[in-house]
Amino acid sequence: MVDLTYLTEHRADRFDVEPAQGTMKAVVTTGNGGYDKLEYRDVPIPAIGPTDVLVQVRAAGVNNTEINTRLGWYSSSVTAGTEQLAESGPSGAVDDGGWNAKTPFPLIQGTDCCGVVYALGEGVNGIETGQRVLVRACMRATGYDSLENIWMASDFDGAFAQFVRVPASEVFAVDCDWTDAELATIPCAYGTAENMVHRAGVGASDRVLVTGASGGVGSALVQLCKRRGANVVAVAGRDKLDAVRALGADRVIARGEDLIESLGESSVSVAIDNVAGDNVGPILKLLARGGRYVSSGAIAGPVVSVDMRDFYLKDLRLIGCTAWDEPVFPNLVRYIERGEIRPLVAATFPLADIAKAQAQFGDKTFVGNFVLLPP
Repeated sequence: MVDLTYLTEHRADRFDVEPAQGTMKAVVTTGNGGYDKLEYRDVPIPAIGPTDVLVQVRAAGVNNTEINTRLGWYSSSVTAGTEQLAESGPSGAVDDGGWNAKTPFPLIQGTDCCGVVYALGEGVNGIETGQRVLVRACMRATGYDSLENIWMASDFDGAFAQFVRVPASEVFAVDCDWTDAELATIPCAYGTAENMVHRAGVGASDRVLVTGASGGVGSALVQLCKRRGANVVAVAGRDKLDAVRALGADRVIARGEDLIESLGESSVSVAIDNVAGDNVGPILKLLARGGRYVSSGAIAGPVVSVDMRDFYLKDLRLIGCTAWDEPVFPNLVRYIERGEIRPLVAATFPLADIAKAQAQFGDKTFVGNFVLLPP
């Protein structure tokens, strides 16, 4: 189990105390709101507890997660898609706007971290300073018999900084020739994707529909499903279809086309859908008897309409995925080291340019992931 007490206690005053180990550059998100809530400034380098490690951040990926948290999109009071909320802006502080509760602002976000082990707590064994590591962002603090989970950068400070403090159990050494920026595309997007693929039991006999296939999670899903031998039907913007096909998709469909007309009812065994919105009902009709609908997001809108007869008459399974299962992250490290997946770095930005990066991220004109580089 993971002891996170040291990471989350005394949150309110942690940026106001005298630094014990000097200062670092970080992006501090001060509350729910627009880009004005992102402050690039000096903060104390975190002190580590006996079972922690201090990681020097080399690269940190940009995800929907950070933007959604800043906007308060996870609140049950929000019914719009992420793009609509970004355009209109949040109405103010949201009491249930974080993963598990009200987000503990001020907060250093940054769910994706590639870095180097800089210092070890006195009780840490099996890890060496200087090792290049990835941080498992989803932590099962009460063990894998419970689905309770804690997320770096949503529940405690993350990687949009020069250093981050994490439990030693959550760092994984990686031996590969990838760049730091390439490795930083992996944790959140590929962890989320592998968790869905793993939990749905995707295999060679499956035909899998992947929506939003050009994004970070979607492009990871195409690779991970193909790695397991599945036949993949990918949905993406028309100008991105060639790039998605190059990832291994067996068939590509332009976003906005009628999926039932294109594929026919009962034509796929698994649908992995992080888009949601108006397409959820039609997607259930696409699923064959005994099919699995899997999701860990809803960027087009969280409140959907379905025909429950499609659900129960076809014996479908609806699988929600937030807490990562135990094999997920070790699996990803093996895939990287064996060369079985590849990263997709769409662009890199200095950490100080986070607002520019998030604005371009919201335009969705790219394939893959954006990465921030600390000084």
